[in-house]
Amino acid sequence: MGMLAKIRRMHLREKLSIREIARRTNLSRNTIRQWLRQPDMVEPQYPVRPIKSIVEPHFEQIRQWLKADSHRAKKERRTAKVMFNELKTQGYAGSYVRLATWVRKLRQEITDAPDRKAFVPMFFAHGEAFQFDWSCEYVWIAGLRRRLEVSHCKLASSRAFWMVAYFTQSHEMLFDAHTRSFIAFGGVPRRGIYDNMKTAVDKVLRGKGRKVNARFEAMCGHYLFEPDFCNVASGWEKGIVEKNVQDRRRQIWVEVGNQRWDSLEQVNAWVSERCRTAWTEMMHPQWPTMTIADVLQDEQQQMMPCPRPFDGYVEQPIRVSSTSLIHFERNRYSVPTPFAHRVVSLHIYPAELVLVADDQEIARHVRQFDRYVTIYNWEHYIPLIERKPGALRNGAPFMTMPDSLLSLQRHLLRHPGGDRVMAQVLSAIPVHGIEEVLVAVEIALESGHPSGEHVLNVLGRLKNPVTPETVLVSPLNLRVEPLANVSRYETLRNIPTEVNHVP
Repeated sequence: MGMLAKIRRMHLREKLSIREIARRTNLSRNTIRQWLRQPDMVEPQYPVRPIKSIVEPHFEQIRQWLKADSHRAKKERRTAKVMFNELKTQGYAGSYVRLATWVRKLRQEITDAPDRKAFVPMFFAHGEAFQFDWSCEYVWIAGLRRRLEVSHCKLASSRAFWMVAYFTQSHEMLFDAHTRSFIAFGGVPRRGIYDNMKTAVDKVLRGKGRKVNARFEAMCGHYLFEPDFCNVASGWEKGIVEKNVQDRRRQIWVEVGNQRWDSLEQVNAWVSERCRTAWTEMMHPQWPTMTIADVLQDEQQQMMPCPRPFDGYVEQPIRVSSTSLIHFERNRYSVPTPFAHRVVSLHIYPAELVLVADDQEIARHVRQFDRYVTIYNWEHYIPLIERKPGALRNGAPFMTMPDSLLSLQRHLLRHPGGDRVMAQVLSAIPVHGIEEVLVAVEIALESGHPSGEHVLNVLGRLKNPVTPETVLVSPLNLRVEPLANVSRYETLRNIPTEVNHVP
């Protein structure tokens, strides 16, 4: 519109020729004539020149992905980065920025316009607060696709983050996640920001009122930080950790999901190293010249030093069955047979189960997260097998004995009464120890004809070895040896006759 007004002024007011106007404006004379013939001052509209994008051959593929993702959960949808990596394998030669621009446009065409809200920017001082949240990820472990509950703990000031993966999301996992995070950060902030998760809040009251779980409150008292809970359905109040969940899923957990792992411990070890590496590589959003690791060093000086780890177990009473087993999460674990039919205390840890009776630990097992698994400790059944030796032949717990004991059992059961002899050998384990008995059994097996008496004999010699008699050699010799005087013993034979006192 400005160029049209300029041309009209030069032609109608300044009386310049069309040739002179074309020279000054670098426009063609035909264009100037066409504009001046318009009765109204309306600038002509030209059709938009079609521009062919390098992304255009992949429009249909992207549109199909976006339509499919619209029916999935939000956390399972493809990001522009994932689409970029997949399209590169299909021959896409453009940049990520150009693809992300078109993905954003196509997503707006397919989905409704997002509900945009305004927020207040937040500022946290060093050592003031941390934010905590959970996320769900899927990883291949031991050949199976397992669902993992991942804890995210992030410092609000330095933005240092720490992640730990578990199979479940329960109290003992929550306590262990805090312990590992505080150890990794090198201190404890003054305040923790949470949503209203069930492992922390038993009941949401009016306003900011919360009925906090007793065990969670005990953990807060141990680490001396104040819990602060968000309003209901207000995740933006802990937006730092919410964004951390999205970013780490795209950057770290995509790599974890594309690999195969042997155990959960291996996954956590790799994620821990990846977190520390990210601290040194990522720049702080408020201080772009400093890395997260640099700012964390400053924040560690404002945090409370880590106390001893919180003993974050969950205790529950449990009854021992007649087969000396307890049932927990659809699995069974053995207990020493003297405690059968009794109620014992079960201490639940993230990776272990500890059984306590009369204030003493009676059993400890590695926690299983599969279902319908029975874990035996064959030593728990030794006191019972002394009275019932016949159960050795088909006893399920004794199938897990060491190979040397199983070989001895096969030799002994070939003879009558072999089960009773094997019971005698096993009864020596509580007295002498498993290591000593295994050594004695291996020595007996090497002879080719093992027996119970042979094992017990070897065990006795191992416990009480025969010491060789030592002869003392003295360099001193007597010059005059004493003579034996036997004559003095003859005086003892001169016994006076006894007086007869009987009348």
